[in-house]
Amino acid sequence: MTVYLIQRVLSAIPVLLGLTILVFSLTHLVPGDPAEMMLGEAAVSLEIVESMREQLGLNRPLHVQYFGYVADLLRGDLGTSFLARRSVAEMIGRVLPSTLVLTFAGLGVAVLLGVGLGVLAAVRHNSWLDNLTMVFALVGVSMPSFWLGLMLIFTFSLQLGWFPATGAGGIERLVLPALTLGFAGSAVIARMVRSSVLEVLNQDYVRTAYAKGLGSAAIIGKHVMKNAMIPVLTVVGLEFGRLLSGTVVIEVVFSRPGIGRLLVDAILKKDFIVVQGVVLLSACFYLAVNLLVDLSYGLADPRIRYT
Repeated sequence: MTVYLIQRVLSAIPVLLGLTILVFSLTHLVPGDPAEMMLGEAAVSLEIVESMREQLGLNRPLHVQYFGYVADLLRGDLGTSFLARRSVAEMIGRVLPSTLVLTFAGLGVAVLLGVGLGVLAAVRHNSWLDNLTMVFALVGVSMPSFWLGLMLIFTFSLQLGWFPATGAGGIERLVLPALTLGFAGSAVIARMVRSSVLEVLNQDYVRTAYAKGLGSAAIIGKHVMKNAMIPVLTVVGLEFGRLLSGTVVIEVVFSRPGIGRLLVDAILKKDFIVVQGVVLLSACFYLAVNLLVDLSYGLADPRIRYT
């Protein structure tokens, strides 16, 4: 297990390196000049703009800027925002807790709804419950998250007044964003759980367990779920990345602070140092979660051993 962990960590290094190259290149291809944006109306002459570009290091060749950026990353420095003149790490640190709370809340909604509905659909295969679950899954993967968020705000905030519509704070302000974020994920997980549980239910050892007189709850809980969770864990790991990126839309719809809104503002203002920091940090979270998912395979299925 230790050797496998080391191999997985080392294999993530080229991925992160490639990501830094990709993000650095794309952000510099976006039209606009950060120096002119910083100066605004003060950019009355080309000399002033060139002076600001030199001060920011934007007049250096791109490969020199990139290697300087990587060297700063190795020291733990994500850079300084062109516009806010503040540390990017500080800016991300102020809003990251809100995004992580929303992401894990949405993941919890997706897992609870998805696993519950998927198991129910598999156990009641070809029944009206099964058909209803599949309709739910189809609606979930088809419905835009921003539209669902607006409908939830209209219904539960404006009409019923049960939850606040916007902002961050208590648990009551987290319910609607978490439901919006996790709805599509629950549909994907439900379809995967249904398929995986149906496959396990057709195995010989499950039929033997039924023949011995074991109850359905014991068979599902002790035998079926443990062997059906491997593909489900994979989907959950992938869904974490989707949910983390999905917070961009949800934070805008519900006016929540977070790295999603920080990223959108940075893109609109061409503050690409902030863009690079947010994207790189999100990628690190995604790789870490997928590493944990890989390691959890051995716990879900003792037959799996990494050497």
